[in-house]
Amino acid sequence: MPLPPIPEPWQRTASETGDSLVLFTPRWDTMVHPRSGASLRRLVLQTPDWVNVVARTASGAFILVHQFRFGSERVSAETPGGVIDPGEDSRVAAERELREETGHTGGRWTYLGSVEPNPAFLDNICHLWLAEDVELTAPQDLDKGEDIGVTLASEEQILAAIAAGDIRHTLVISALSRVIDLRRVHPAPRPLPPTDGPA
Repeated sequence: MPLPPIPEPWQRTASETGDSLVLFTPRWDTMVHPRSGASLRRLVLQTPDWVNVVARTASGAFILVHQFRFGSERVSAETPGGVIDPGEDSRVAAERELREETGHTGGRWTYLGSVEPNPAFLDNICHLWLAEDVELTAPQDLDKGEDIGVTLASEEQILAAIAAGDIRHTLVISALSRVIDLRRVHPAPRPLPPTDGPA
């Protein structure tokens, strides 16, 4: 039996924008299914592009930020990052976010590419940057709603934190994977949930 073919792009026939949700603006698109011709309504959340920074000090330590995330209801260990302001270059945004969240500046900067955070319903991309040999030169400059702790970690500590589930943010792991060989991460196996019957 042959594999299903790669689908064709869908044609949008209408769009309707909903009320803004602070970080997102919902947009309802009416799309035409390319195989069946059916007209279907699909939700897209419009949001600005983002940036994540893998930052390292002159000694090679990785800079991590720790902040409470309302979606997961836990303090999350992450690389610095945030929203790119309108008209702002991703490198400028990366430098700004690193300075605001950690007080570190300078260094050598390398663009690591970009990823789509969730193309199923988000329309943005996340730019990934590596900043090496950065220095602590200023205090944090946090937004009113931010409460961010900063730690330094070795590569081995990063790998251990990913294996333990302490670093779980998809975009953070994606950024770190451009710098660290994550094949060395060996998470402890988790037991499978019981089933209702024989497998």
